[in-house]
Amino acid sequence: MSLLRSLRLRLVARPGSCSAGAPLQSPQPWLTFHAGPWLSSSASSKELLMKLRRKTGYSFVNCKKALETCGGNLKQAESWLHEQAQKEGWSKAAKLHGRKTKEGLIGLLQEGNTTVLVEVNCETDFVSRNIKFQQLVQQVAFGTMLHCQSLKDQLSTYSKGFLNSSELSELPTGPEREGSLKEQLALAIGKLGENMTLKRAAWVKVPIGFYVGSYVHGDTHSPSLHNLLLGKYGAVVICETSEPKANLGDLGRRLGQHVVGMAPLSVGSLDDEPGGEAETKMLAQPYLLDPSITLGQYVQAQGVSVVDFVRFECGEAEEEAEAD
Repeated sequence: MSLLRSLRLRLVARPGSCSAGAPLQSPQPWLTFHAGPWLSSSASSKELLMKLRRKTGYSFVNCKKALETCGGNLKQAESWLHEQAQKEGWSKAAKLHGRKTKEGLIGLLQEGNTTVLVEVNCETDFVSRNIKFQQLVQQVAFGTMLHCQSLKDQLSTYSKGFLNSSELSELPTGPEREGSLKEQLALAIGKLGENMTLKRAAWVKVPIGFYVGSYVHGDTHSPSLHNLLLGKYGAVVICETSEPKANLGDLGRRLGQHVVGMAPLSVGSLDDEPGGEAETKMLAQPYLLDPSITLGQYVQAQGVSVVDFVRFECGEAEEEAEAD
């Protein structure tokens, strides 16, 4: 009921040519070493070190080790750092495998006629608030968006698809990073020290005449995350409309709020009578923001038809997600 009350009140490396070197000991320095002849106290050497530190986010000692190993080659040093971090991530992921991941975030990304929902899980709410974890959710959303946009289909009606954990893990990261999403997952595990899982993803594409409304509950938005919305609940609602309407954005948000708060299992029809078995049918449910009418009555008055929806709740059990 707290969620319902709250809703009513609120109207993202290629290996270098240098040697692999020693394993990571994140977040502390990997090794103690003596700087080679190239790494002097000159201003240019310090500037190179600072540049690598800013670009990668690794510690000064790790960056020194990378530059020493790679003879001062900045690009190779960056690749070496990522390679070592990847190795540590896989090692840590193997050690943490099996630990429960009930926390995490839902990510929602919209671009053109395509909308994606993703769920990434971790062990604690503390880690879910870390920007590095949120960047992982962003990478998963981008990867799903690219996958969806790569599908060559001629849309006469809307299309919807789902990706499970193994399918999601194999998706390429995107044009700015090499490798797959599972490799980015290993990097994040190595940096943050918690077990994590790429739980699932859903995507929707619509042609002209359709509209996708969306809502994320408890949403977090950071300028560095671009258009990604993050929260604990997310919903997309697919609507059909015969003519353009100025208020579709607000309408879609309200419908998304209803799906999040009332958790319907199906759309149903306008002929469904309220109560009984129809309580799980979206159109027969009392409208979340005005319980004196049904959701069906509300959308009829708006001149749109609800044809489908997707609802994600972070951490919900597999059997519940499959039922939905």
